[in-house]
Amino acid sequence: MPHTIRLSRTALLLAAAAFVLAGCGGSDPGAGQEPPSSASSSPAATPSASPAAGATSLTVELMAEGEAVTDTWTLECDGAAPVGDSGAPDPAAACAALAESGTALMAEPGPEAACTMQYGGPQRATVTGTVDGENVDAAFAYSDGCQISRWDALSGLLGPAGMQ
Repeated sequence: MPHTIRLSRTALLLAAAAFVLAGCGGSDPGAGQEPPSSASSSPAATPSASPAAGATSLTVELMAEGEAVTDTWTLECDGAAPVGDSGAPDPAAACAALAESGTALMAEPGPEAACTMQYGGPQRATVTGTVDGENVDAAFAYSDGCQISRWDALSGLLGPAGMQ
C-alpha cells in the first residue's frame, strides 16, 4: 500500500520561499565578466551606482490614511548598525532585522498563502533602495493578516501601524 505524505500549506510555502531565496543569494554569476558595451551607457552599470555589499540604504514613504504621502524618511545601515541620522521609528531594530533576514522581509506572501481576513487600518508604505546590496521596491499595507505580519516584522523601519 503506497504511503502519501501530506504537507501543510505553511510547510509548502516555507519550502518554496527557501527555494526562491536560495536562488537569490550569495553568488554573482556575472562576476569577473566584462559588461556588454550597451550596458555601459546605463547609470546602474557604473561602479559608483552599485551599492556596497552589506550596506543598506532605504527610503520609506508613509501614507497614514492610505492615499497621500504623509511622511518620508531614510535609513542607512552598515550591517546591523545604523549609520547617520534616520527618521525611522527605531533605526537600530530596523538595521538588526534587515541584517538578519535581508530582503526576505520585503517579500509578498505567495499566491497560496492563507491570510486571515482582518483589517488593521488604511496605512500603507513604500520602501525603495537597497538591502545588503540588493535592490528593493516593496509596498506594505495593514490590510490582512499576511500584510500585517510583514509590516510588524519591519516595525523598526515602518513604525507600529496602529499608532500612525
